Amino acid sequence: MSRWQCRPVPFKFQLSDWTIFSLSIPLQVRAAALVDELPPIDSPVIPADALMDGSQGYLVRSQPVAAALPALSRSGDYLCYVPLQYQHCFIDFNLSFEIYQKKFSSKTRSTINRKIRKFAEHGGGEVRWQTYKMPNEMREFLKLARGVSKLTYQERLLDAGIPDTEDFAHRAEALAAEQHVRAYILFDSEKPVAYLYCPVQDGVLIYSYLGYDPAYLHLSVGTVLQWLAIEQLFKEARFRYFDFTEGQSDHKRLFATHQRPCANVFLIRRTIRNTAVIYSHWWMNRFSKWLGDKLDAMGVKTKIKHLMRFGA
Repeated sequence: MSRWQCRPVPFKFQLSDWTIFSLSIPLQVRAAALVDELPPIDSPVIPADALMDGSQGYLVRSQPVAAALPALSRSGDYLCYVPLQYQHCFIDFNLSFEIYQKKFSSKTRSTINRKIRKFAEHGGGEVRWQTYKMPNEMREFLKLARGVSKLTYQERLLDAGIPDTEDFAHRAEALAAEQHVRAYILFDSEKPVAYLYCPVQDGVLIYSYLGYDPAYLHLSVGTVLQWLAIEQLFKEARFRYFDFTEGQSDHKRLFATHQRPCANVFLIRRTIRNTAVIYSHWWMNRFSKWLGDKLDAMGVKTKIKHLMRFGA
């Protein structure tokens, strides 16, 4: 498992995709990687590591779990908070691409191939895309990806677009120098319309940033680029897994070969402020889910989310 990193961890108070405000607590953070092969837990466990100076507790991301954990509980002087439990999706590259394709139903394979053909027809008969993995290619990739990212709802609503900083560019170049990054752009003629950026840790590709121009939603450009990248990665036969990281989506479930139950587990000192932040965040999440369920029952949730994300 990765080493602890002590940093402020934001708790975003959201209604659907809309962040109302955010509060932070300094915590020691580490992530359980696929290669760690940790046994699943059935209750939160206080780490044996001592608290660092300024730290208010611990956060273990992608912790494998044996069963659903309670969202809120106590353990001695700590609050145990589990706001996110999910199926951790990943692709096992020990398979061949031929076997990988067989995981899809004939209908799904046909749908993916039809989307690729449709985009090719839009582009005059070919699909133009490019892989970026060398240090001297990273600046060009980031320039193109940033042009797409600023159009996405991830950047507008979630502040989760691909970073536009010199520090990120330097890190991308450093990773590329060690063959520890793969990045991709899908083009409509000369125009970038989708990007995918995946750093590599311990032979595992990390699904860090995917974005697409919302004007190309009808052409499924995110799906097209993902499929092309996966096919190339199988042929490259260099990596162990493609890690879709925390959270669930139809996109991740579609492409994954495996899923394992995981949770993000917070263990936070029971101070007045920390308790207020955690319980407020828990109640906000419950209200947001209740509101989403009500809108879904009214048949308008999908329309509202589409309007918030794409404006039409």
